[in-house]
Formats: sequence, C-alpha cells, structure tokens
Amino acid sequence: MTMMSWERLLSPRRLHDKRLDISHEIGRTPFHKDHDRIVFSGSFRRLGRKTQVHPLTENDHIHTRLTHSLEVGCVGRSLGMIVGELLQDRLPDSIAPADLGVIVQTACLGHDIGNPPFGHAGEYAIRDWFKRAAKAGLLDGLTAAERNDLLTYEGNAQGFRVITQIEYNQFNGGMRMTAATLGTLLKYPWAVTHKGTDGKFGAYQSELPLLREVAESLGLLAQGKDRWCRHPLAWLVEAADDICYALLDLEDGLEMGILGYAEVADILRRIAGETPPEYADMQRRGASQRRRIALLRGAAMERAVNEVGEVFVRHETALLSGRQQQDLLSLCHADLSGGVSAAKALARERIFQNERKAKLEIGAYTTLGILLEAFIGAAHELHHYGELSFKHQRVLALIGENTPRQDWPLYDSYRRMLDFIGGMTDHYAVDLAQEMGGRLRGDG
Repeated sequence: MTMMSWERLLSPRRLHDKRLDISHEIGRTPFHKDHDRIVFSGSFRRLGRKTQVHPLTENDHIHTRLTHSLEVGCVGRSLGMIVGELLQDRLPDSIAPADLGVIVQTACLGHDIGNPPFGHAGEYAIRDWFKRAAKAGLLDGLTAAERNDLLTYEGNAQGFRVITQIEYNQFNGGMRMTAATLGTLLKYPWAVTHKGTDGKFGAYQSELPLLREVAESLGLLAQGKDRWCRHPLAWLVEAADDICYALLDLEDGLEMGILGYAEVADILRRIAGETPPEYADMQRRGASQRRRIALLRGAAMERAVNEVGEVFVRHETALLSGRQQQDLLSLCHADLSGGVSAAKALARERIFQNERKAKLEIGAYTTLGILLEAFIGAAHELHHYGELSFKHQRVLALIGENTPRQDWPLYDSYRRMLDFIGGMTDHYAVDLAQEMGGRLRGDG
C-alpha cells in the first residue's frame, strides 16, 4: 500500500525558496512565521468586514469572517497539538506537537481568506453573472478550463491565489508559505475539472503550476490528472471549521432572535454529552442566556475536539494512504456527530431561510452585478479594442498598479478584476456599487 510520509508532509520548504536545509531557523519556527504572515496581511484584516452568515449586521456580537476564522484557528491549534502529542513517536525528530498546532491553526486562519463580499451568496452571485456573460460573448476565446474557472468562482481557489500570488510578494510567491502549511490549507487539492456537483476545487488555472509544486513537494498521492488526495492535516482544518460554524451559527441565531434558547441549549448539551456542573449555579445566580450558552458551547467544543483528535489517530493509516472518505466528525460518537448534524440542519432550516438574510443576499446580487459589469466590461473593452470609453477609463483607474494591459490574455485580465472585487469588504462593495449607480456623495 502506497503511503505518504510525515517527513515530507511536514516540509518547511517555502515556495520560491530552493535551499535544501531551512529547518533550523533562529527565533520563530518556519511554521510560526507562516502564522504571522497571515495575521499581518491586509486580506486577513478585511475579513473583519465580510459576512460570515448575516450580511451587514449592526450587532457587534454576531460573527464576521474574521472572528469566525480566529475561532476556527483556536480549535484547529488544539486539534493539531492533540494529534502531535498522540503521534509524537511517529513524527520527524524536528517536529514538536506545537508545530502541528500552529500549522493547522495557520491553515484555519487562511481558510476563508479568498471569500468575496457577502460570503457564499457572493460566490453564487459571481457565478450567475458569468453565466449570463458567457451568453453575451464575454468569455469567447477562453479555453474550456478558463471558462469553467470563471463560471465557478470558488473562495477556496481564490484563497490559494491570495496566499500564493497576491499578498506581499505579488506574483512572485505571495506570502511564500511553507509547503506543509499550504498543503494543510488545501481542502480541495484539485483543479476545476474535478469540481463535482458542489463546485468545489482548490486552484484556478493560473495557480495550477503552484498546486502541482506543492503536491510534489509534500508527496501527496495523485488521484487523477491534476487531482491529489488531501494532506492529512487538512482533515483537521475541515473538522475545526465544521465545529465552529455548526455551534456558533446557533449562537448567532439566538443572538438575533431567530432561534429560541431551549432548542439551542438542547443541541449543545447533546454534543457535550452532559450538562457542565457550573450550569445549575449559573441558573441560580440568574446569569444571562448569553453566559449560559457560552458555557454549554465551551463544553460541546471541548468534547468535539478531544474526540476528533482520537479519531484522527485511529484512522492515521487511511489518512496517509489517501483512502479516507468520511469527515472526522461523522466518525465520532453518535450523539456528538448527530448533534453536529442537528445543529447544521437547524441552521439551514431557520437561519439561512431568515427573511432579513434573504433580502440582503438578493441585494448582494445587485451590488456585485453592478461591479462586475463595470470592471469585467472595462477589461473586455481594453483587451479587444485598446481604447477605452471615459467611463471605463475611470473604472480601471480604481485598480491602480494592477490595471491590466491590452496585450494580456483576457483570462488574466478578468482574474485581476476578480481579485479586486473579491477582496472588497461588504460595506465597500455596497458603497462603490451605489456610487457607480448614481448616488454621489461628495465631501461635504
């Protein structure tokens, strides 16, 4: 049976760095440097003004993409350290449990860094706009794979582009992360040709050479042309994300009055397996619902983290051989996995169907439609005609140093436009679209 090796999977080699031995560095480890590069990036900072579930909310207790990513990072760090402790004798001598912890934490911090404004609603809006654009001839001349990329805007693939191309060393290695961190970040290590019905994939055509480089460096097992199995630690990132959004979506739903206290508390108790002993005392003291729910949520998370860590170790052989199929949470105790499934179902039925959320997501389609028409229209006109209308001159002036040139391939020009739009915060996208639609504010 062909197996991946922890020695290669935990490689500290960086993209665009050909040195043979970079494992011994003074101060922070290479993996801690990866963590800091994410945290100090502009793309990460902008997640503070991007939708997690509820667009444009004024309630400061509701999660944004930034707070969600930070919380996923905390859970991921715990998972990585637990696995590191349990597998210590099977890991390279140079790797400590804390290294696994920070690798998983960093990948968690970056897992949503490519999401456009308005979260998944933004992804769908961009995909739908390009379907109409294709009928209008705006994708003529592109290869089938390039067209497919644009018709399937994917936050995971955009995140890989942000980290490997856009931030810091622009189009020269990006953040120059270690191979171990990049592999852990890749939830879907394959090209658009393998996207399936859910439209999930990990790298656009523009980053496909970098995906191949990462896969080769880590020894990920090939599962077809431009498709590889996941890095084992990517399963921990998935579990951390699932734990956080399953539990914290309910907390947000309660905060916004969409869900009732009893139904949220019941699911959290089910996942935790028991009611924490402090809960009765909090009730007697008249503690707020928010504090009591936080206690239950903490207990649920602790159990989930411990069980996922144990499941990972039990399935190490399947993970290293690329044969793992089920997500780790589904392999946990039935009341835990069932409780997480119940939490997701409740969110789908009640939170995601909420009237306010639906109205704002419809508005997101309008906002992104205005922006795409302006920026993609300008790129198309520049590529085909060279001369721009005054309107499109002003549109491209907003791009700055990343303005495309006429001699660029059309696909590359479109990608730059999507980099700009995808990097916007919700509020900036709304303001810019409104101003482009005729709402002029001036300075006074």
